[in-house]
Amino acid sequence: MIFSSALIENAVNEFARLPGVGKKTALRLVLHLLKQDTAQVELFSETIARMRRQIKFCQHCHNVSDDDTCTICANPARQGGIVCVVESIRDVIAIENTQQFNGVYHVLGGIISPIDGIGPDQLNIHSLVERVQQQGISEVIMALSPTIEGDTTIYYLSKKLKDLPVKITTIARGIAFGGELEYADEMTLARSLTNRLPLENYLQQGK
Repeated sequence: MIFSSALIENAVNEFARLPGVGKKTALRLVLHLLKQDTAQVELFSETIARMRRQIKFCQHCHNVSDDDTCTICANPARQGGIVCVVESIRDVIAIENTQQFNGVYHVLGGIISPIDGIGPDQLNIHSLVERVQQQGISEVIMALSPTIEGDTTIYYLSKKLKDLPVKITTIARGIAFGGELEYADEMTLARSLTNRLPLENYLQQGK
């Protein structure tokens, strides 16, 4: 692309850094902002900057939060003894949208993927084990995407938790193998949660 303004070009390049945004889409967004009042654009940019500066991660579950404890962990109406283990914050949002889960979460921050250089030490696994040991957790639900990496992570977590007095289950295979949890429709995801299986049954299905 050839630009008549270095300011426009720089703005387009920054928008194009966002996932799924190409140069043409970035240009369309920049030109849209150019049509807005200066005050609106300044409010937009300040809102994004303030979010990045002030956002916190829950000290219990690693979900995003405005405070040290997220609204889910702080809610006394939630079943604190049931922990749903997910890969990312996007998965928390997907499950919450089903309105079928009333426990709490534990965000791993990724899944084990040697090909991408991601090992267990880079994930929030130690804090999960500590929660189970110290907080009287009765059930851990493995709600990870049914991929090879997801199943590898489930297997690793099950080994870490096997000697602790906790029930380990996983979501049913209503989600096709190889699919990403966050893209599952709400009905399918809700059924997978409701019909969760003992981990042993899940591992046998995967064979």
